Amino acid sequence: MKKLVFLSVAMAAMMMLSCGGSNSHQAEREEDTVDAYDQIRDHTLYGLCGAIPSTSQLKVITDTGDTLALDITRAIENRKMLGSIRVGDRLAVMTNKNQTEATEVININLLLGDWVMPDPLDGSDEIGIRIKEGGVAESIEMTNITYRTWRIFNGKLEITSIREGGGEAEETNYFDILKLSSDTLVYKTIGKPQDEEETLEYSRWREKPKPDLHGLKLEEHQDEFMKM
Repeated sequence: MKKLVFLSVAMAAMMMLSCGGSNSHQAEREEDTVDAYDQIRDHTLYGLCGAIPSTSQLKVITDTGDTLALDITRAIENRKMLGSIRVGDRLAVMTNKNQTEATEVININLLLGDWVMPDPLDGSDEIGIRIKEGGVAESIEMTNITYRTWRIFNGKLEITSIREGGGEAEETNYFDILKLSSDTLVYKTIGKPQDEEETLEYSRWREKPKPDLHGLKLEEHQDEFMKM
């Protein structure tokens, strides 16, 4: 009888350990799932600059209606204050978990616009990207690549495009913004092999002034041949 009782207790203990192990593995799987999801979720906060109380603090009114007082010291030290900021500017902000400190601040108002650089092939023309409201991106004088969309994803600039010869398949690339000002945009590719990394340096497109002819006027030719 004693042997039977001992065997029953032992079997019950083994079943409990087995269940506990199963629960442990299940918890690990659930934790892994959460972590994986967390990595693909955009943690960027979007909103307007509500106030600038000091050189080390920023108040942001988020799109959800919250007002956050953020310490921007770390963002400044790490050169992640991208673009000078004024009250009312639209911002994309990365923060710590407690949402008390900004680790990166991007001025969306400055990011929007036409950005160009000399054509790397011959330098004779300017090519670039047009970043528009609503997440729309367009190519400027480019024949080999067509930009489609853009967004800020976890502090990185995400751009989708279609390359020449690639059919209609969209390509998504991520860039680390290194510099942003009223007239300069510099970003670097990330997540690619080292030999495919590149740093793109743009200037804001501005209409070029007309040449100064010092009061001289070009003659208008009435000759039919000149009109052809």
